[in-house]
Amino acid sequence: MSTVTAAMAQWAANLTFDRLSSDAVSQAKRFLLDSLGCALGGFQQHDVKIALAVLDETAGRGPCSVIGTGKRVDPVSASLANALMIRCMDYNDIYWKQDPSHPTDIFPAALACGERANADGRELIVGLVLGHEFECRFCEAAFPGIRERGWHHATLTAFVSPIVAGRMLHLSWEQIQHAIGISASRHATLGAVTAGKLTMMKNTVDPLATQSGVLAALLAEKGYTGPEHVVDGKEGLTHCFGPEWRLNVLTEGLGESWRITQCGMKAFPTEALTHTPISAVLDLIKENDLRAKNVEKVHVRSLARAADILSDPSKYDPRSKETADHSLPYVIAAALVDHQVTPAQFTMEKIMDEKIRAQLRKVEVVADPEIEKVFPALQRVIVTIRTTDGREFTKQLDYPKGDPRNPLSDREIEEKFDALAAPVMSRGARKRVKEAVWKLDELGSVAELMKLLKAKRTTVPRTPSPEGAT
Repeated sequence: MSTVTAAMAQWAANLTFDRLSSDAVSQAKRFLLDSLGCALGGFQQHDVKIALAVLDETAGRGPCSVIGTGKRVDPVSASLANALMIRCMDYNDIYWKQDPSHPTDIFPAALACGERANADGRELIVGLVLGHEFECRFCEAAFPGIRERGWHHATLTAFVSPIVAGRMLHLSWEQIQHAIGISASRHATLGAVTAGKLTMMKNTVDPLATQSGVLAALLAEKGYTGPEHVVDGKEGLTHCFGPEWRLNVLTEGLGESWRITQCGMKAFPTEALTHTPISAVLDLIKENDLRAKNVEKVHVRSLARAADILSDPSKYDPRSKETADHSLPYVIAAALVDHQVTPAQFTMEKIMDEKIRAQLRKVEVVADPEIEKVFPALQRVIVTIRTTDGREFTKQLDYPKGDPRNPLSDREIEEKFDALAAPVMSRGARKRVKEAVWKLDELGSVAELMKLLKAKRTTVPRTPSPEGAT
């Protein structure tokens, strides 16, 4: 019997650069530059420093580069390190049309396997586009989304990363199919990592799923086999993760349009559902010259999951970066005090700042059934700010800055890259990276790009560890 993984693998194995639309190519470059900025910002974070120290013990020497350090290691280790750097600040891309996901978490599979295969820039673009194509389709295929069933979207990444890795290694479609089976059959992720009090694992599970795909592709390259029915067969994805899957979404219309052109970027380093309320609050503050001391109440009408996951009791007392950037009360409080929400708002000093913490209880988040009806087509919120002198200001927003309907410009992406990379990379070095990415389809090898990503210094001031960890 033909399986879904066979159809996906065959299409992926045959995909070439000349079949991509010009918009898909352009978006691949934009998302790559955004992701590399996130990675260089992530390189400076405490959790990445821990992971790199462990990889110093465990990684083997190899042909693949670690962003920041420039070390050459094996593809499996490189993919984990680089994916964690992209993901750890929660500042990379966001796709949300059913399940949420961050397809650029898979970019390091394309980078590592592309470097190993001596691929050029055009081949890299194929890998980048491919990851978005299938990650987004997997997110669209489950009703309800797997997050609503208690599972994390890294579960789906484990199905997609081996496709990207396999295509970059020029595996046959049969080998790619086996790689999907190898990775997906042993990698399911509990939603507990993003529920309640959050830890470093919140940003690590997707990088681990990307790493899983690279390992699976390397095994398949040598002849290792995996279950071909891992999606649609007995005790496969749809059997175990019921109730409803529309598997036609995974393969219908492949190549007619490109999911990478429908994905959003983050203007704030926070969980995706916080972006529209942050945007609304900042607009109200700017439009009405509001100050935190004059605000009595911030009332946010949003989705049930925003009220449940992003505003549970632990989110009113955040004591780690991971909890703070998934706390709707915290990000609103930070916006009230600082009039911005940037990486600077997620140091431990800021998280414990008395001025910001004094605003937390002013924030009330309620689920609105009418807003639920229009999601995910719209990420609507209605925010009302009441002042101490009795005035009220209300704003409704349907989607945030960074959404494909209100995208970041190329210049804004460059500014974000510069802001994140500046502490570890000179102006000239940043310029060379930007030039290489914008001309990626002319680049002779992935290795040329990776050589540009070494930090000017490989040690940075130590970030305070969360909750007193050492």
